[in-house]
Amino acid sequence: GVFTVSSPMVGIFYAAPDEGGKPYVQVGDAVKQGDVLCIIEAMKLMNEVVAEADGTIAEICVQDGDLVEFGSCIMKIVPGGEA
Repeated sequence: GVFTVSSPMVGIFYAAPDEGGKPYVQVGDAVKQGDVLCIIEAMKLMNEVVAEADGTIAEICVQDGDLVEFGSCIMKIVPGGEA
């Protein structure tokens, strides 16, 4: 199965730590539990979204700068050490 990373809040999705910076993750990247996946900005607070388990990024469902709703799909992760 695929693990869906949902937005913990309403806010703006940022793929990178700064504008024009390298994205935290891209499709195909291996992630470890606790790795930062993206940032959701809500009311000027930058909230890091972290991986809840080891896996591989299968899909990123939103574009940098998009407004995301609470519970909406941000990205999908194939669990496990190897995809």
